[in-house]
Amino acid sequence: MSKTQTEKPKKDGQERDFFCVVSDAFRIFARRSSVILGSAWAFAGAVLVILVWLLTGPTFHFSDTWQLIINTATTIITFLMVFLIQNTQNRDAKAVHLKLDELIRAIKDARNELVDLEDLSDEELKKLEEQFRRMRTRAEDDETSPSRDAEPVESAERTR
Repeated sequence: MSKTQTEKPKKDGQERDFFCVVSDAFRIFARRSSVILGSAWAFAGAVLVILVWLLTGPTFHFSDTWQLIINTATTIITFLMVFLIQNTQNRDAKAVHLKLDELIRAIKDARNELVDLEDLSDEELKKLEEQFRRMRTRAEDDETSPSRDAEPVESAERTR
């Protein structure tokens, strides 16, 4: 992904509404945050904060306030991280879906109905899953076409 796509909000000659500006700013912030907060250094920093908190316990006589500080801090951080993680996961999932859709569309014999599968209802997905299960069973029962679990004929003949 180019630097333009990840760091700069999109600009096209026309005025953008406030929602788009906020959305782009959050996208950039979430992407940068996920890179930083998903690093080993961030984990080491979190462990350091916990160790400092533990070491200050005797100084504050393990008081309720001492415990409340870590509980409140971790609750707030967790609450905010949920939104950052969900945003990056949604974007990554959407990108993967678009790439798969493009592959399906590009393959001549592929069924184009499989594009945008994520928009199907649970019932439609179950029907499709059953259809693939039947296809797999037919392929396994068909002795003329090798199954993915079956040993290739050539290697079986070489071992004799």
